[in-house]
Amino acid sequence: MQHHKNEEQIPKEFEALWDDLRNSDLVQIESAAHWNMASKRMEAQARSGDILVTLGGGEGVLFLANLYHDAGKPVVPLNVPICSPDAGARRLFAFGLSSSHSQRLFNASGVGPHGWINRINFRTQTPVSDRVTGIVDLLEALEPPKAFVIRLLNTDHPDHGDVQNYFDTVVEPIIEGELGYKLTVVDGRQPYDHPRIDQEIFAKLHRSSVVIADITGMRPNCFLELGYALGRSLPTMLMAKKGSEHPFDIYTLSGLHWQTSGTVDERRRLFREHWNAIRTRPPLVPMEPLIS
Repeated sequence: MQHHKNEEQIPKEFEALWDDLRNSDLVQIESAAHWNMASKRMEAQARSGDILVTLGGGEGVLFLANLYHDAGKPVVPLNVPICSPDAGARRLFAFGLSSSHSQRLFNASGVGPHGWINRINFRTQTPVSDRVTGIVDLLEALEPPKAFVIRLLNTDHPDHGDVQNYFDTVVEPIIEGELGYKLTVVDGRQPYDHPRIDQEIFAKLHRSSVVIADITGMRPNCFLELGYALGRSLPTMLMAKKGSEHPFDIYTLSGLHWQTSGTVDERRRLFREHWNAIRTRPPLVPMEPLIS
């Protein structure tokens, strides 16, 4: 996220490295020069970024970490002595050293978040190459971004079998197998992070990257969760079984009306086409600042 002063502050010994990176496909530069407020530039960064790796810093790093956490994105603090122990990345790292807090920074496979925090707490004598390997290993172990699922879960409903089949054969293979998200369904069978199921639902929905909302069956809870997703401006794909009844307002949102007939390949093709058409759809109410 580029500000007008960024390039002026790059040390001379790193200018060649920066030129190589900016001319490659590894870096995408977004300009935030029109914002003179650091907080607004950080908000733009948090919208664009997927993972926050913190190094040094002060209050700005803590503010940015909170933005990423609120969006359900991993925060990886590095314990490098380039700031005071009670500031920036080092304060975040100390926070994560408590096992009750580490899972709030990120979730990762293998040893779990607290184990990973200890693994990247390198000694000053640790070679740079070993530190790089440890951090890359952690980044590769991080859980994928979440795709929260809103759908019919009542097994007694006549449409449940069709909905389940569509998610098993079309949605899951594409969302998880092709697009790299992790489907999140709160149905009472998964481990709970919160004491109440409504809290579990909205906490996970709040911090999801995208929402897959199927309103087949006209369940009130589905509409409540859909309204929350739209109000939070989360990227939301709306679906319903072809022929289903649903409110007038839903017709205007251009949802996918999927069918039970046809080959799996054909139904997946239609899902992909709809995903590509709406994945960058703007929010219903854009957040326009009063002054910039």
